[in-house]
Order: sequence, then structure tokens, then C-alpha cells
Amino acid sequence: MENKLPTSDQNFVESLIPQKYPFVMVSGISEYSAEHLVSGFEIKDDNIFVNEGFFQASGLIEHQAQSVALHTGYQYYLLGKEAPTGYIGAIKTFEAEVLPKIGDQLISEVKIMNEMMGVTLVEVVTKINDKVIAKSEMKTVVK
Repeated sequence: MENKLPTSDQNFVESLIPQKYPFVMVSGISEYSAEHLVSGFEIKDDNIFVNEGFFQASGLIEHQAQSVALHTGYQYYLLGKEAPTGYIGAIKTFEAEVLPKIGDQLISEVKIMNEMMGVTLVEVVTKINDKVIAKSEMKTVVK
């Protein structure tokens, strides 16, 4: 399977992360490097984190964490290996300016700050139409 970026091939994207429907909160990759990834996700009305037309803060956190998982998954894909399972180890900061609504397209930029012994410190910025709506700093841990 050969996939070039950018891609919004949902099957390919889902093959890179451990989560499965209905818990998938990423739908595309537009940029990748060893220290960086840009992911996308469209909010749909059947999403489990949508309440009264808005994507909740818990969904934003999960989207950001899955964007980090997507970085790891794509890195392993390029190496021809199966990606490991990971989880959020700690959320140092999280700020949401607004909650996205159904139909909004999230674009999140992951910046790898430090990676050591399976623990990755990241900054994630999520935008809608080039406007920052959420920021976080978290640690993720690979099993």
C-alpha cells in the first residue's frame, strides 16, 4: 500500500491508529516530518463527542491525542512496522477558545518537543479556518 501526503483516505488513516469507529477523531494527514504533523478532522452529527450541535472539549482532547498517535503511526508505517499502542500520560495544559460545531473542519498541528524512552512531550494547536480554537501540551506514552 502506497500513500502519499496529503491524504484523506479514511481506511489508511484508521490503519495508523489503534482506535476504531466510532472512536476515531482524525481523518487526514496533510504534513509529516520527524518533529511535526498536521492532521484534519471534520465534525459530523453522529460523532460520540457531539452534544447539542457542538463538539465537546473532551472530543478536542481526544482529537489532539489521536493526532499524536497518527504521527507515531505514520512514522512506523514509513519504517514498515506495525505502530504500537499508546495513551495519554499527562495533560500539562489545555485551553479551548470555542467549541467546534457540526460541519467544522479541524486542522491540528502537532509539534514534537521531546521524545525519550517511549514518552513523547508534544504541543498541539487546533484551528478552524486558520483561527486557533484550542491548544494543549501533553505527554503520550507508548506501550
